[in-house]
Amino acid sequence: MVRQPAEHPVVAVLGTGIMGAGMARSLLREGIAVRAWNRSRQRAEPLAEAGAHIAADPAEAVRGAHVVLTMLTDGSAVRSVIEDAAPGLKAGQVWLQCSTVGLEALPDLASLAREHGLLFVDAPVLGTRAPAAQGKLTVFAAGPKQARDAVAPVLDAIGQRTLWLAEDPESGAATGLKLVANTYVLSLVSGVAEALALADGLGVDGRAFLEAITGGPLDNPYVQTKSEAILSGDFTPSFAVSVAGKDARLIVEAGERAGVRMDVLAAAAERFRRAEAQGHGGEDMAASYFAGFDKGDV
Repeated sequence: MVRQPAEHPVVAVLGTGIMGAGMARSLLREGIAVRAWNRSRQRAEPLAEAGAHIAADPAEAVRGAHVVLTMLTDGSAVRSVIEDAAPGLKAGQVWLQCSTVGLEALPDLASLAREHGLLFVDAPVLGTRAPAAQGKLTVFAAGPKQARDAVAPVLDAIGQRTLWLAEDPESGAATGLKLVANTYVLSLVSGVAEALALADGLGVDGRAFLEAITGGPLDNPYVQTKSEAILSGDFTPSFAVSVAGKDARLIVEAGERAGVRMDVLAAAAERFRRAEAQGHGGEDMAASYFAGFDKGDV
């Protein structure tokens, strides 16, 4: 069994994209040893300068780690990477699963954890590029009490707040709350993108829209950030269109299972799909703005 030191765990970070890289840097900044792996190694390499060990494969990354943190695209990607990591896994390691995988994937991942004797913590995070890099994410967590001391320094490093919601990760308490929160986020971004697309179509100055709401009850930092991305044409990804589309589909599926019609998110999912088909999949989700304009049959 892998023993967990009280203050200085070794963390394997599997997946160093926009979010995973920021989380790894937050861990390193707090003096936590990081063993990083990414399918495209060049995306992990910059972490070496910050002190991370760059592993050649998932098994090397998890070997000797106390906490295994996954931050990958979806449930199938998470399962595949943990299966690849299996030769390096040891019973007693804590698996901190931070990806947004949806409710249907949870039982399968929990079963995989039991197969390898891992303590499974479902811990999706709320936040984008900047909060991940600043250690200011909000973590929604569900997992056994015996895993909490092990992950406490990790959660303190990556997040400004952790909400422990249940002991059973398969309850869906953590992932369910993440889907609810993302419903609000994706609806807000879609509303901003659509409003500014209509402004453009009507010949209205988009900045007049911002001026009209700034400082009033309709204003908030997210509206300002995403509006500025659209108006300036800077779609550097903080939360990519392709990922937003995946999350929107997970929300719609969860609603269907619960008997709830998710009309707004179904429309948002279609807008993200069209924006991705137009070639904006890797850009920030504010680029769903472009879905408002006819680009042919996409």
